[in-house]
Amino acid sequence: MTADRPRTPADPVSYPVPPQTGDRIVLAHGEGARLTRCLIRDVLLDAFDNEYLRPLSDAALLPPIDGRLAMATDSYVVSPLFFPGGDIGKLAVHGTVNDLAVSGAEPLYLSLGLIVEEGLPLETLRRVILSVRDAARESRVSIVTGDTKVVARGAADGLFLNTAGVGRMRPGVDLGAHRIRPGDRVLLSGTVGDHGITILSAREGLGLESSLQSDSAPLSELVALLLDSGLDVRFLRDPTRGGVSAVLHEIVEAAGVAVVVDEAAVPVCEEVRGACGVLGIDPLHVANEGKLLAIVAPADAEAARACLAGHSLGRNAAIIGEVRGDEMPSVLVRGPRGGLRILDDPSGAPLPRIC
Repeated sequence: MTADRPRTPADPVSYPVPPQTGDRIVLAHGEGARLTRCLIRDVLLDAFDNEYLRPLSDAALLPPIDGRLAMATDSYVVSPLFFPGGDIGKLAVHGTVNDLAVSGAEPLYLSLGLIVEEGLPLETLRRVILSVRDAARESRVSIVTGDTKVVARGAADGLFLNTAGVGRMRPGVDLGAHRIRPGDRVLLSGTVGDHGITILSAREGLGLESSLQSDSAPLSELVALLLDSGLDVRFLRDPTRGGVSAVLHEIVEAAGVAVVVDEAAVPVCEEVRGACGVLGIDPLHVANEGKLLAIVAPADAEAARACLAGHSLGRNAAIIGEVRGDEMPSVLVRGPRGGLRILDDPSGAPLPRIC
């Protein structure tokens, strides 16, 4: 086409040649043009391909679902991106799947949003995406829609993820603080603080020479086992940010009761206990990513503990406390000698950037 005549529909369209990206993310990957399409096709669609995602429409068109729906969303900014026992991709899937599961829902679909920093190695992104894929398969959910944004260097610390999930509510399930009564028992599915201390050690180079790793895991099967047992389960939660302490303080505020925790009954592995002792942190304040906290009717407490212990994720399950109605609303910890102390509710996170 020459400069002295207008272009006609028959003339070929010339596109600018994309910049040489090498092996790293560049800003053009987020501009919605050719490089974006290449990223979606070669990295994302290849990993998550399914009938709902394949059309790459603005919205996933899903089949009808009988019953009530549950929806959850969370964002993940963990540092470092990879750590013993997991990574940001695994964490993103498990976190949203678990939020749905403890609400009484069967997780079905997830969305995936990526905020990628310019300069992130493509190989790092591929590793995270493959981890998301594997965690979704393990959790029996499909990634059906998503979005990718690229921001300038220094704006995202490598990579941030957001996942939103949709699940089908289990018929007849009624869980929540409104069902908690004095006398109910508090159960934990396993040791506390593994995730938070693992992240801290990896980030700060504490050099914990041990087998300690994040407990990140999908809780769907464990929750289904408990809810299908016929036991009177009142409340479920996965104690992530703020740990067990944060969940118990939420219960106290919502239900107007006191919760007394038996310190000796709380399962804590020796590595976490030692690290918390050195750092001056209560293990009850440290985040978990694969543990279940349940409140059940007193008559069903031991049966519920045994039910959890029958699953690999609940093998260290324990009854750690009880709900009280004769105390001022507070979280109390009973020490080895029987004395009670108030478990504080920190105003700031003792371990930032853990999920």
